[in-house]
Amino acid sequence: MSVKPLGERVVIKMVEAEEKTKSGIVLPGTAKEKPQVAEVIAVGSGITSDEKKKDEIKVGDKVIFSKFAGTEVKVDGEELIIIKLADVLAVIE
Repeated sequence: MSVKPLGERVVIKMVEAEEKTKSGIVLPGTAKEKPQVAEVIAVGSGITSDEKKKDEIKVGDKVIFSKFAGTEVKVDGEELIIIKLADVLAVIE
């Protein structure tokens, strides 16, 4: 099954967080903060109210999104988040 977002929505999948800090300290599962970096799985067909066009991001891009944005869903055992295009803050290149 695939998920096709409607309007100005984007489907993203979380990118696994690093388990070590830059200095080499291993973080236990309870100490990790939820990452705000995700990979774009699907993009809707709409234009947002602030006139961002949907082609600013595309499937496969890694993006940073607002911390409490979106609706979490589970499709075929895979955890996805559906967010508004306006909640995408930046594309990581």
